[in-house]
Amino acid sequence: MKRIFTKITNRRNLLTGGAALAGGTALASFGVVRRPRAATFDSESTDPSNYVQTAMQSMGNHGEMVTIGDVGTDINGFDASDLLTDWETGQIEVGHDGRKTRTFQVEAEDREIEIAPGVTFPAWTFNGRVPGPTLRATEGERLRIVFRNSGSHPHSMHFHGIHGASMDGINGSGLIDPGEEFIYEFDAKPFGCHLYHCHAFPLRAHMHKGMYGTFIVDPDPEKHSENRGVALSRKLGTPENSTWQEFVMVMNAFDTNFDGENEFYAVNTVAHHYMKHPIKIDRDRPVRIYLVNVTEFDPINSFHLHANFFNYFDHGTTLTPTLQTVDTIMQCQAQRGILEFSFENHEAGKYMFHAHQSEFAELGWMAVFDVTGGAE
Repeated sequence: MKRIFTKITNRRNLLTGGAALAGGTALASFGVVRRPRAATFDSESTDPSNYVQTAMQSMGNHGEMVTIGDVGTDINGFDASDLLTDWETGQIEVGHDGRKTRTFQVEAEDREIEIAPGVTFPAWTFNGRVPGPTLRATEGERLRIVFRNSGSHPHSMHFHGIHGASMDGINGSGLIDPGEEFIYEFDAKPFGCHLYHCHAFPLRAHMHKGMYGTFIVDPDPEKHSENRGVALSRKLGTPENSTWQEFVMVMNAFDTNFDGENEFYAVNTVAHHYMKHPIKIDRDRPVRIYLVNVTEFDPINSFHLHANFFNYFDHGTTLTPTLQTVDTIMQCQAQRGILEFSFENHEAGKYMFHAHQSEFAELGWMAVFDVTGGAE
């Protein structure tokens, strides 16, 4: 028997028509659809056009343009829904002077992950997941990150923050070979929404393969008397913070045929995950999103919220918004910020959000908030 569709079509051809069968997933002009795992096809008994037609019909109308099937945690070891609120806070020690030292354990390892139903990707990871753990600390704490390289290539952790040259995660300052260990140590500053990533060369390979994560520094309310209430609302564990619904969203993408163009786009790695598993929102509580763009091969990514507007805090390093009442924000790679908004005066229902590059949305970066609660 012969394999059908032997040519892997690039992403731009996908949007102009035709289909490709790659990694068990069919990519069509309407989006990305998955061949049922139990089905088999061969050139002698199956007309490929019938398969594509059947797959399209199974999606319903055009507004239901999503991958078919689901990604299992048995392969990935993580659930994209859990990544939204999975804060890694490390271990805290208090010194004689009362100062806190917060220690994190991070390990680089090679791991195959599933980025869409039936599509696996040979990733390089931090702690076995993409994106890596969301490290969260408080402004002014001493941070200690114990980094071990169990991967097959040299790796490092470069933090977007303020630190000395010896902690920068470049050659001679924390870039280590397989089997080695390095301890990064610096103060948590400035407060804001930041990121970390491997800074080994070639950078595009290490970034694209999954070596990145979010690094959040909560403001110390005692240092911000003029905006103490806002600072308290951002500090994890305070009563003020518990009134917020907080999520971390890392915009990323994957080049599955290694031609320098992405075939899949997502928030937190799994294409269309939050379309099939909408994010539950209580409309009586405000929403805060820590948004980070790490997309490789595309200069800009974006976030658009349907039927609502948000305030935006560029890099999260201010307690007053840098943009007010906007519904779309663009970010280049490594740019990040905080979005704050509310559905308090909205009717209950499902509200879409997605990249406002249509190509990105159709290839996986499309999601839904399921807003409930309040008086009907």
